[in-house]
Amino acid sequence: MTDRKLRVGVQIQPQHADYAAIRRAASEAEELGVDIVFNWDHFYPLTGDPDGKHFECWTMLGAWAESTSRVEIGALVTCNSYRNPELLADMARTVDHISDGRLVLGIGSGWFEKDYDQYGYEFGTAGGRLDDLADALPRIEKRLGALNPAPTRKIPVLIGGGGEKKTLKLAARHADIWHGFGDPEVVERKVKILDQHCADAGRDPAEIERSCGVRGEPGELGPKLRDLGVSLCTVGIGGPDYDLGPLRKWIAWRDAENG
Repeated sequence: MTDRKLRVGVQIQPQHADYAAIRRAASEAEELGVDIVFNWDHFYPLTGDPDGKHFECWTMLGAWAESTSRVEIGALVTCNSYRNPELLADMARTVDHISDGRLVLGIGSGWFEKDYDQYGYEFGTAGGRLDDLADALPRIEKRLGALNPAPTRKIPVLIGGGGEKKTLKLAARHADIWHGFGDPEVVERKVKILDQHCADAGRDPAEIERSCGVRGEPGELGPKLRDLGVSLCTVGIGGPDYDLGPLRKWIAWRDAENG
């Protein structure tokens, strides 16, 4: 269990929709009371027509910083391969200021080979991309500390992924939030490994918020995740229509649990 209050996020997947529909979905989610609105960092749809409508991540976050007023915003997650670490830090600092301190810097090593091939990035290997992420995180932290003006707050870093030897080790050293996927049995294993990496790094594991992508009924899945220390549950919603019905259920469950 965790003493953290439950939070609910939504990932507005920027595929198969006009931007006006994406903006409306983000605004409606804020009105419903969601805590964080995420997009994702890809260049092509992940489901449906592989060449369907799609929009870029960080340009959109800058727009959301202006079109929303309360929710935190971020990518679930930024692909480390697509931007120089120092540039990414500057982009994050800028969106942090535009949003008055509501940015969450979600980041991962990248995996979608079509993005790499079509945009001219070297795909390499999974291990190599994780090594690049390990190199980038200290550079991002250093640049955030050097920028003028400084960020409005310590920008929370969310690291996404379940790799047990590298990704969770990086989360133990650098993350404020760790985001994973899977059923409770999978999450339980990952949390235990993350805790061990924290112990090895001399870090209190309670400093890291546990986050999980969720599907299904909150009354059934939510308590199991809560028992594992998960306090941020994120619902993925796809275009073009962005049915927020599942999100409403998770927000209602959150409110009942938080009292």
